[in-house]
Amino acid sequence: MRIREYCAAIAIACVPWLTGCGGHEARTLKFRTALDHGDAAGAIREINEELDVKDAKELPKDIKGDNAILVLDRASIQQGLVHFDLAKRDFEAADKAIDMLDLAHNASDSIGEYVFSGSSGRYQAPPYEKLMINTLDMLNYLETRDLNGARVEARRLSVMQKYYRDQLGQGDNPVLGLGSALAGFAFEKSGEIDEALRYYDEALAFSGYRSLADGVKRLLPKGGYRSPRLKALAGDGDAPSDDDDSGDVLFVVGYGRVPHKVAERIPIGLALTYFSSALAPNDVAKANELAAQGLVTWINFPSLAPGQGKYAVPSCRLDNEYVQLEEAVDIDHEVRTEWKKIEGKIIVSAITRMIARFAVGQGIQAAAGRDNVAGIIASLGAQAALTALDTPDTRSWETLPSRVAMARVRLPPGRHRVVIDARGWIRSQEIVVEKKGWQVVSLMALR
Repeated sequence: MRIREYCAAIAIACVPWLTGCGGHEARTLKFRTALDHGDAAGAIREINEELDVKDAKELPKDIKGDNAILVLDRASIQQGLVHFDLAKRDFEAADKAIDMLDLAHNASDSIGEYVFSGSSGRYQAPPYEKLMINTLDMLNYLETRDLNGARVEARRLSVMQKYYRDQLGQGDNPVLGLGSALAGFAFEKSGEIDEALRYYDEALAFSGYRSLADGVKRLLPKGGYRSPRLKALAGDGDAPSDDDDSGDVLFVVGYGRVPHKVAERIPIGLALTYFSSALAPNDVAKANELAAQGLVTWINFPSLAPGQGKYAVPSCRLDNEYVQLEEAVDIDHEVRTEWKKIEGKIIVSAITRMIARFAVGQGIQAAAGRDNVAGIIASLGAQAALTALDTPDTRSWETLPSRVAMARVRLPPGRHRVVIDARGWIRSQEIVVEKKGWQVVSLMALR
């Protein structure tokens, strides 16, 4: 058999593996499909099966790698089902696991990513995910009227917010505003006025929080914290009266889902056309040499799929009258913005991995002898096998809402009917507002 026929035989033999493993994207397909159909309970069942647990009350024995992200996905869905205690448990378990993953990056991960696969390394959560864990968990505590727990999450969030502002230079990122608004409410209702004003000041730096203004005005005479923004707010008309028995209700509505990551393949020639300028000339030459072999000519890398429900319009009815919701944060936009910063590096990394595989093949062939047929076959086989197992890293928190809207209203004491509707996901219930009391009512419509 001639060398060309040997190569063809190797190519055919490797076809079953060349598609590679579906990676994290494949593990999440069933629960995403269930959410698309509005079946949140079914989505929980699918995640439980992936986690190898009997029910949603059980955590996996090993909360590492993909499992930590799946627990995080389950937390968001539990929150959408109004199972706040289970959501808290899952958020906090995942948060601890992902903290460990972020800090435990080591040399073996780097080697694995370089030679083998982008998904072989430990998961490193992007900053906005870390912010949203504490933000959404704070919402769980507010829903269950646990102000102490809400303040703990607020202080944890402050650590991430400081990192975001000081280390990443992203003090203008609107994801910061949502957490600050919830933290302000938690400290206000705890009677810690200056701390509440500080958080509200941070939230009011962003659009989407106009409904907070009257509450902040009522709060200003009770505290000493001031800023240029709060001083301007104080001078913008008289403060509303705080003499009656009315209570405050804060509505928080998340809807849709952020884009998840999908595996993509493009020809090496096209990848080099777009990104060769980011490679060393020697690497470009090696990549072209590899492409010329005709067996392994594709670059595997992750990209973003379309989001879900970004342009939906949620509604909130209170005693048969509509409440005006404001968009507080477009998380979909932040996901895409963050992705654009690293997309080029990810594709360059995929090209570099391919070059490393080429080097492995060359080493095998050199060891066997340059013109040795068995060496050529072993070289091509090794490269094909490594390419087949080069699974793009499609890990991410897939059940983050695409957008979040808010409103704060004053209500007289008594019973009130609330109906929140977003993308056909409905929460309808009666709430009781006590004299000078408060309520937080949320909906996470992850469809």
